[in-house]
Amino acid sequence: MPSFYSSKLFFFFFFFFLIFLSLRTCNARSIFTFKMHHRYSDPVKKWSNSTGMLSPAPEKGTVEYYSDLADRDRLLLLHHLLRGRKLSDSDASLAFADGNSTFRISSLGFLHYTTVQLGTPGVKFMVALDTGSDLFWVPCDCSKCASTEGTVYTSDFELNIYNPKGSSTSKKVTCNSSLCAHRNQCFGAFSDCPYMVSYVSAETSTSGILVEDLLHLTTEDSHQELVEAYITFGCGQVQSGSFLDVAAPNGLLGLGMEKLSVPSILSSKGFTADSFSMCFGRDGIGRISFGDKGSSDQEETPFNLNPSHPTYNITVTQIRVGKTLIDVDFSALFDSGTSFTYLVEPTYTRLVQSFHEQTQDRRRQSDPKIPFEYCYDMSPNANASLVPSMSLTMKGESQFTVYDPIIVISTPSELVYCLAIVKGTELNIIGQNFMTGYRVVFDREKLVLGWKKFDCYDIEDQNTFAIKPHATTVPPAVAVGIGNYSTPKSTKETGNSSQSSVAWPSFYNHPFPLACFRFLIILFLLL
Repeated sequence: MPSFYSSKLFFFFFFFFLIFLSLRTCNARSIFTFKMHHRYSDPVKKWSNSTGMLSPAPEKGTVEYYSDLADRDRLLLLHHLLRGRKLSDSDASLAFADGNSTFRISSLGFLHYTTVQLGTPGVKFMVALDTGSDLFWVPCDCSKCASTEGTVYTSDFELNIYNPKGSSTSKKVTCNSSLCAHRNQCFGAFSDCPYMVSYVSAETSTSGILVEDLLHLTTEDSHQELVEAYITFGCGQVQSGSFLDVAAPNGLLGLGMEKLSVPSILSSKGFTADSFSMCFGRDGIGRISFGDKGSSDQEETPFNLNPSHPTYNITVTQIRVGKTLIDVDFSALFDSGTSFTYLVEPTYTRLVQSFHEQTQDRRRQSDPKIPFEYCYDMSPNANASLVPSMSLTMKGESQFTVYDPIIVISTPSELVYCLAIVKGTELNIIGQNFMTGYRVVFDREKLVLGWKKFDCYDIEDQNTFAIKPHATTVPPAVAVGIGNYSTPKSTKETGNSSQSSVAWPSFYNHPFPLACFRFLIILFLLL
């Protein structure tokens, strides 16, 4: 008898151990990747030319091209300065974090864009990406929005108007929701929750109500499973300023740290880890991967968090320029939405002078049309090995090699190369030109920034429960050095833009992969 009960007890514990193991596996958080485009990538330029919505893009590599990017950066720097001052003054008019663009412009105002699909049936939106704000909003039930007529070029660039009544899964957010910041403007606890976001000034803003609907996702594993996640976003009924001049013609997806951002919502509902990565290639096409925590061998440095205004801010402790080490101690915003890198005094002068002293080519006179101070004539035998290398030492001693510290500019008469660093006024910003060639991980769980040299077009196998994807997102308009740089061997995509709808039961807060069902079926058959 004892042996009978012992075997029974063993079987009982073994059975529940297998159940626990299967649930742990099935509850693993996935990674969802979207293809991203730089505002001047070739596909975006073709779309722009076909629609006639935007002014012609300047030719890559020209003075006009880099001047245009620098002008856009200046608007973004102004945004960062004003936003910090408003928050420090406890300006209650800011319901959410601000965005990037301030003034009226005739081309796309943000640096990176991706296409997302919302609702049932799914409708696609080409949205701007912004690490400096939190709210995700799209034009909806418009009384004043940018035009979307005649804007379809490919499935990657569709502009639409969201219609809550046209989606069977749409739900309005009421004023008793924890995500409703404007309760003082509500008529009652169960009335629609309003929102209003001013981007630096009232000249550029979006307002409307908060809604919930399904965001269509595709896992980045070999199965390419389709998942639908309920998220909260803004039904943008009224836009103003640059949003009417196609700065963000079809909405904006905030990537900030507050609970209303898409990365925060996907994490809180168990779909992903609270982290995302961006990968920057050289052709204007990259990837953003929600839930990606990178790899165990990546370099990392902690974020400097201001509780009242959390941003992706890090500390630099040393700069190496060629053979010279410069000891520093400054904080910098790691901002993928800024084209170039901006350093304030005295760091700026110490760095550029060290670079100049080790450069063998003749420095050109300053040109007001070129946004960089230190530019050099490109001699016929110019060689990348003659240009001083550069790297940053971050807090914690991690090394960040700058693969593209220079850019080559085509002037009417000759080629010149410039150190792609601009003198800042009050803020240090590590821009996208320094991030090219990396997968950059914004890990909000560990509160660290991670990076690793990476080919944006390859998928990296990860032997962990969570599916670790390849790097992600979008490239810059960016720096091309003197030497022969390697380029991606493949531009193969993984088909993230094709997202047909799969109706998961609404009571699930996280996806339950098909592999988990198979595992449980086999388990019960064996038992």
